[in-house]
Amino acid sequence: MLLLTRKGCCLCEGLEQKLRALDPPLALELIDVDGDPALQARFGLEVPVLQVRSGQGERQLPRVPPRLAGASLQVWLQKHGFSSQDA
Repeated sequence: MLLLTRKGCCLCEGLEQKLRALDPPLALELIDVDGDPALQARFGLEVPVLQVRSGQGERQLPRVPPRLAGASLQVWLQKHGFSSQDA
């Protein structure tokens, strides 16, 4: 799973912590949008953004509600078509 983020973003840091705390933990790849002008132009202030990488390319998930954590976050991920096999 890709997490598009930027340094100093409290929402990004919070989502990263919540994703890393899941059981089983997700394999996260962090990408700083400010390190790539194309990503910065595309996502600007939209971070954090979750994307799932598969054989068919990358698929962006809807914005994660910031209050979700633990089991509720796992249910939300499953509802939006992400399973731990996608990690």
